[in-house]
Amino acid sequence: MKRSSSGLNCLLALDKPYGLTSHDVVGKARRLLGERRIGHAGTLDPAATGVLVLGVGQATRLMGMLTLDDKRYEACIAFGTETATDDAEGEVICTAEVPERLAEEAVAAAVVASLVGPCEQVPPAYSAISVDGRRAYDRARAGEEVSLPTRSVTIHEASLLGVERRDGVLVWRCAFHVSKGTYIRSIARDLGRSMGTAAHLCELRRTSSGPIAIDGCLTLDELEQLGASGVLSRALDPVRALAHPSHELNDYEREAVSVGRPFGCRTVVTATGERRSPNEGERISLVDGPKLMGVWEERGGRLACVANFPEGISGVR
Repeated sequence: MKRSSSGLNCLLALDKPYGLTSHDVVGKARRLLGERRIGHAGTLDPAATGVLVLGVGQATRLMGMLTLDDKRYEACIAFGTETATDDAEGEVICTAEVPERLAEEAVAAAVVASLVGPCEQVPPAYSAISVDGRRAYDRARAGEEVSLPTRSVTIHEASLLGVERRDGVLVWRCAFHVSKGTYIRSIARDLGRSMGTAAHLCELRRTSSGPIAIDGCLTLDELEQLGASGVLSRALDPVRALAHPSHELNDYEREAVSVGRPFGCRTVVTATGERRSPNEGERISLVDGPKLMGVWEERGGRLACVANFPEGISGVR
């Protein structure tokens, strides 16, 4: 049976549970909210948990506009084995002795801290990267040899949270702040190799995606309890999520926006509260009270439409 529209237009942050794909979470959200128009930004593997941003209703159109470039994770890295997928879900393809010194917290802390900075990284063969029109993981599962090019990424911060043993296996608990496109699985794999042993990622939790942190996330149980009638109280502020300067519409501008007519704008407000003129080529979030009505761009002294949201996206604070 075709689902009807809930009338909701908002951004939500969910704490994705272990074992579900990002698509599974979207499916559950659709059923719980009675809304077919739901999409997600920033895919998480089934074995990973944490921040997953959903767009509901017209907010699905924001998914491609959210930068969410920097991510923060808490990760557990197990030493002694490397797997085909670089995480605990894959077949073990290599085993190696683990040097005793890696169990020393001072050594582990120094090694993890040394990872900070720009680097070249080879993504996992089992990843969603497209290779000649097919996902790398589809090729890998079909038994094909997958060779992905290196990519430039940046590890902004890296710290050791602890060293422990799990059923005799040495595990490092780490925190990472990384640039968009960084694979923590690859960090784990490469860390093992650089230490003269083998390693894989055995646990991963995304604690933030861009400006959206785990403490602002809903669980699926909370989403079910709130339902469509109560979920707006937990909606994300779309202006903050987009990280664009904003402009509050007056009556004249509201009418111009409704028909997509460019108009001059002298003042925008930045995330820090600074009031200034818009810069050429800069995108501006247009707001009307508690709703985001459009994303427009400064072009030659006038704002021109990039995207309009006739119903308005709720959550502006």
